[in-house]
Amino acid sequence: MASPARSPRAAGRRPVPVARTLLAAAVGLVMLLPLYWMVLTAFSPLTDLYSTGLHWWPTTPTLRNFRTVLALPTGTWLMNSVVVTLCVVALTVTVNLLAGYVFAKTRFRGRDPLFLVLVATMTVPLQVLMVPQFKMVGSLGLFGTFWAVILPASSATFGIFLARQFMLAIPDEVIEAARCDGAGPVRTFVSVVLPLSKPLIAVLSLLTFLNQWNDFAWPLTVLKDHDLYTLSVGLLFLQGQYTSDYGAIMALALISVLPMVVIFLCFQRYFVQGFARSGIK
Repeated sequence: MASPARSPRAAGRRPVPVARTLLAAAVGLVMLLPLYWMVLTAFSPLTDLYSTGLHWWPTTPTLRNFRTVLALPTGTWLMNSVVVTLCVVALTVTVNLLAGYVFAKTRFRGRDPLFLVLVATMTVPLQVLMVPQFKMVGSLGLFGTFWAVILPASSATFGIFLARQFMLAIPDEVIEAARCDGAGPVRTFVSVVLPLSKPLIAVLSLLTFLNQWNDFAWPLTVLKDHDLYTLSVGLLFLQGQYTSDYGAIMALALISVLPMVVIFLCFQRYFVQGFARSGIK
């Protein structure tokens, strides 16, 4: 008796290798372990934190660590982080989109060498740039203000590179059609390029948000008023010279991580799509 013929769709399907699935699950567990340990420590009492045994669940879950954190100006630090991060995201995304459009869709002398020099600056360590940035901020009279944190971070070389790669995939015919209809450079950019760049905007916004929200060294260097500290800098108040309240540190770290997790879950589809269309493997 002849076996029934399989449909082309069923014949084209290949079973997912079990080893690949197990490997992905193992890597996922390894990546989630630090986050789980942070949550565990944030809700653990002092007896668990300073005991010699290994606890995978708090013996008596407590909110003491969060009460310790809320006794500090955590709300002020949170608002400072939100204000600084949103300003940096707005400025950085704007600069990256404009620069990426110029490098991708305009012709001028020295464009390619200038872009190569710009990309080469990504190899310069950030620590090398801190001294000239500090002198620049001081000469402008911005030391000790939010602008000292916002302006130096208002342009990211990787963001310009990513925007250029994305906009190279936009057909030139679309831009030429807008110009033939009488649209100027600004109208073409706003009405044609930006609507096609929604995945790119999502990627740039998310990357900039994550980078600035976690920034520690530069805000610590240029902010001298404790009321202007961000959440990452505020963690220093929970570290003593000889001992540290690790439960409170992890509670504040958990508060700092939650906005990033929520934003990534909301925009992960655009994040993946933006990287895929930019040609970044």
